[in-house]
Amino acid sequence: MSQLISAGGGGLFRTSEGSRAAAFGPVEWTLLLGVATIWGSSYLWIDLALRGLHPGVVSVMRLALGLTAVLAVPASRRPIDRDDRRRVVALGLGWITLPMILFPIAQSLGVPSSLVGMLNGAMPLVATLFAALLLRRPPGPRQLGGVVIGLVGLTVIAAPKVVLADATAVGVIMILASMSINALFASVLVPLQQRYGALPVLRWAMSTALVVALPFGAYGLVRSDPTSGSLLALLPLGFASTGLGFVMWATLVGRAGATRGSVVSYLVPVVAIVLGVGVLGEVVTGAELAGMVLVLAGAWLITGREPRRAERAGAPS
Repeated sequence: MSQLISAGGGGLFRTSEGSRAAAFGPVEWTLLLGVATIWGSSYLWIDLALRGLHPGVVSVMRLALGLTAVLAVPASRRPIDRDDRRRVVALGLGWITLPMILFPIAQSLGVPSSLVGMLNGAMPLVATLFAALLLRRPPGPRQLGGVVIGLVGLTVIAAPKVVLADATAVGVIMILASMSINALFASVLVPLQQRYGALPVLRWAMSTALVVALPFGAYGLVRSDPTSGSLLALLPLGFASTGLGFVMWATLVGRAGATRGSVVSYLVPVVAIVLGVGVLGEVVTGAELAGMVLVLAGAWLITGREPRRAERAGAPS
């Protein structure tokens, strides 16, 4: 097990602290809010795409479009050292391939897009646990408090929908499993992004994911009945959610660390609710508004200054 998990040695699952321990500044807040907005709308685009396309086609096309956006930037062609290639390939499998395949399947099984976003909002809690394991130290009290408060807010938002939504148990399990594995690889991403930047890491990871997903896409191609609306929905889903969104989030995680970077999952349900009200005319309950307040409070706490290992031990940083 020690050969797989490591804070800085040769293990497959190794991580490091974010390059910036200070409270979020303009760059971090821009990245955080940008990713939350882009990813908060992605489940809507998946729903629209699934109205004419099989989940396998949606997965492959969003990966292909996202990879095209990454490859368009020359900086993405920076080489990855041989020792790190297995980690980048593993990142492509666990961080990108699983959600790209499982999320559309779950939504095709009847899990509503808003519920998908809310279930995925538990990622910061799991990411905190994995980061503590990999770094061999507990999170700071401020970050831990923010995680707990944010999770309570998510529960307040999601509980009524979980009870009332016509979501299958298999679809919900898919989302939770994918979210948990994503949280582990959020920690693996940190040192890779710091060493190479977001674009080269994403080039390798997305290429791996696309190769793995191709048979699933071929299977779904003959089972699709595309419409103009379903095809148009692939454009923002691929170029924005999969391309720009992943680049911005990888950059944020490298700067802020896995725990604080994962707070974007707290804000995604908030964006989904805002879009539902503003675009679809949905009604927001008082409980959902209260949950949003708790989510934002938890996010603010997590984005504060993160104490380093030396500071926790009472040594000078």
